[in-house]
Amino acid sequence: MLSIRLSRVGKKKRPLYRFVIMDKQKDPWGKSLEILGSRDPRTKVNVLNADRIKYWISKGAQTSESVWNILVDEKIVEGKKRSVTHISDRHAKLLADEKAKSETPAA
Repeated sequence: MLSIRLSRVGKKKRPLYRFVIMDKQKDPWGKSLEILGSRDPRTKVNVLNADRIKYWISKGAQTSESVWNILVDEKIVEGKKRSVTHISDRHAKLLADEKAKSETPAA
């Protein structure tokens, strides 16, 4: 399965990211099929090839959550943003318990 994801390039402490399309099982720093754009996280500047991104999505390519959220911001795709963080079941239960304790009134 093909996926559109970010690949880090650039110098130490000066990251730049490329939007690449490649097989999902391949190493993100390996050879990609095509470079679809770039992102500078410091200035939040995205340079995207929207036509090629839409083409690959129409062919069945999946996007990572981070890439999907960027594409929604840039209005290249329509939809809701996806959650990037994952909370384990154990941690979610602890958060729910703390919330329940804080909501019960102290008598």
